[in-house]
Amino acid sequence: MSRILVIDDEPQLLRALEINLHARRYAALTAASGQEALDLAGRVPPDAVLLDLGLPDIDGMDIIHGLRTWSTVPIIVLSGRADATAKIRALDAGADDYVTKPFVMDELFARLRAVLRRPPREDPPREGPPPRTVIGAHTVDIDAGQVTGPEGTVRLTPTEWKILVLMLANPGSLIPGHRILHEVWGPDQEEKTNYLRVYFAGLRRKLEPDPAHPRHLVTEPGIGYRYQP
Repeated sequence: MSRILVIDDEPQLLRALEINLHARRYAALTAASGQEALDLAGRVPPDAVLLDLGLPDIDGMDIIHGLRTWSTVPIIVLSGRADATAKIRALDAGADDYVTKPFVMDELFARLRAVLRRPPREDPPREGPPPRTVIGAHTVDIDAGQVTGPEGTVRLTPTEWKILVLMLANPGSLIPGHRILHEVWGPDQEEKTNYLRVYFAGLRRKLEPDPAHPRHLVTEPGIGYRYQP
């Protein structure tokens, strides 16, 4: 039984889609906000996603970008935005299909069946960080396992180093907080978001010229973190 994640802040539509999914023998997961959706997708990976772009907390485009950093799950956008620009942006961001509201339920499920029939794509490639990276006035030498700055060597804790290596391996990409927690602390620690606040604050104190206004280790509120070269 395929598991479908529905992300929409309209209670009536969310309930209607849930009923129709069950009637067609799909398992339904539902989320009314972007943060809830990302957390749920991390805990229970879906086989496909039905995504409304107009969410109350996180723009749907950011949800697509967030999912695409670690998953190739098919995404069908459900949106009241009918202009071509919105469709192109969503498809370029990684969506597989785009359905304009209001829609005919049978057509939506035909599109859902179509994306589920497609051969699964390979997961996004996991590349290592470049051997040497410059962050502001600091140089990170991955091979040597050290960071140097204007005042000499900057000492990082083993956990800070693991986080930094993960961020440097994904320049410009949004990395969901639960993924960082999973990869650095393990699968049973994905709810400990306070860990991230503490360790990113420490990294910024050591690497950012203005830790209160970071330019390179950036927080995407409610979603995750991004290394901006």
